[in-house]
Amino acid sequence: MNLTALKDLALSLGCLCRENVPMRDYTSFAIGGPAELFIEAASPEALSSLAAACRQQEIPLFILGNGSNLLISDDGIPGAVLHMGGGFDGVELEGEDTVICGAGAKLSGVCAFALRHALTGLEFAWGIPGSAGGAAYMNAGAYGSEMKNVLLSCTHVGRDGLPGSREGEALDLSYRHSAYAASGEIITGLRLRLQPGDPASIRERMDTLMQQRKSKQPLEYPSAGSVFKRPPGRFAGTLIEQCGLKGYQIGGAQVSEKHAGFIVNRGGATCSDVRRLIAHIKETVFRQTGVELQTEIKLVGLL
Repeated sequence: MNLTALKDLALSLGCLCRENVPMRDYTSFAIGGPAELFIEAASPEALSSLAAACRQQEIPLFILGNGSNLLISDDGIPGAVLHMGGGFDGVELEGEDTVICGAGAKLSGVCAFALRHALTGLEFAWGIPGSAGGAAYMNAGAYGSEMKNVLLSCTHVGRDGLPGSREGEALDLSYRHSAYAASGEIITGLRLRLQPGDPASIRERMDTLMQQRKSKQPLEYPSAGSVFKRPPGRFAGTLIEQCGLKGYQIGGAQVSEKHAGFIVNRGGATCSDVRRLIAHIKETVFRQTGVELQTEIKLVGLL
């Protein structure tokens, strides 16, 4: 099977397909070359068939969520890029305090759903520009909380196309990590355990955190969020600022003048610009402080 045959299979499964789609249009960084074949998965069943076909035919397969934590190569992504379509964006209530959502649902939408049902515990995620599946994949967190605190289980499709699930300790949730980062399994849905709360208090907490984001984060420019993981006992942004790198720019990529933990696209930034800037930040911080920064964003299509 070649990509043409894979495209035919995807179309027969009700998926939308396009060739040579620029990934800059699907990432919050607005950076990235073309996907050789871009597929909007229509359902878990279609996802299973496509994953199995790609594995059998050794076609590279990349799963794209909301594109908010990615740096994609200027050369693009070879093989197939599979984006969660409308069959994965549902959100519903199970019982009184459990929210079930598809992996393609926007995290902000899940937060809003919880608010409408007077459920607390997910306020920290309000404003995180990612999908629910992506948040589970990297155990997203902010303001002292993380997905680990609310995530009960995930359903997934293996690269062999077989469905499965993980729950509890099998999720292996830790700082910016889950079992899915190593397993290659594709998250299709989540179950979240929240707590009954007061809608006014939940709304107030969400508004407060959003104001903090707007005041401290460079939301006015394309970015991929925090570039570096938090060093033990330190803050990456503080270290970078202390090293005099706030505002430092290579090409169209700049260390944010508002928050040094972010790299922003000031216009026309390339993946190469960002990679060179990341390397300069790492080298400078290590030389001046002895701290070795580790990237949090995922690099895709890069050697």
